[in-house]
Amino acid sequence: MTEKKDLFENKSKNWDMSSLRVQNAKEIADVILKNIKLASNAKVMDFGAGTGLLSYFIAPAVGEIVAVDNSPSMLDEFRAKQDEFACDTDVLLLDLTTHDIDTKFDAIISSMTIHHVQDIKLILAKFYSMLSSGGYIGIADLDSEDGSFHDDNEGVFHFGFDRDELAKIATEIGFKDIKFETANEIKKPNATYSVFCMTARKDI
Repeated sequence: MTEKKDLFENKSKNWDMSSLRVQNAKEIADVILKNIKLASNAKVMDFGAGTGLLSYFIAPAVGEIVAVDNSPSMLDEFRAKQDEFACDTDVLLLDLTTHDIDTKFDAIISSMTIHHVQDIKLILAKFYSMLSSGGYIGIADLDSEDGSFHDDNEGVFHFGFDRDELAKIATEIGFKDIKFETANEIKKPNATYSVFCMTARKDI
């Protein structure tokens, strides 16, 4: 089996140097923490955790974060700063679209990752199955765009998302209390792109 290419290998070292990325993660974290009830001992999975920008801002509110990503180089950067997180952390290098995790989480969070996932219904269904009863998701990504957000669209399966279509998929899977909020706007020289955060709950 051919080893999957690490699309972020040449970007990981300088990933956190972008103030836009840091600010975006902070805004997303603020929306998640406002809309999701997280206990101080909550166990949270950060899907597509990368270098841990979103995890860093969520960490003070929870007990443990499990960082899941399929990029070895990004997770190397996460590991390098694990001591800086205000909660326990664990790191799992795997592709959740093809592998399973036998763990239940109180919440699953994700920032700017699901546009890299081809089958959205599959990944949301996996999230649902991995949540504890009454658990939450907090998923942030781009609203529908024209494909100009990324300089290189290799590994990009969706040019943002239509909120109604995403809500329909989440509803079909069984999620309740589905809410959307604009978390941030990313201004680039060519355009301004809005970032949504979708929160939803697994039934008790």
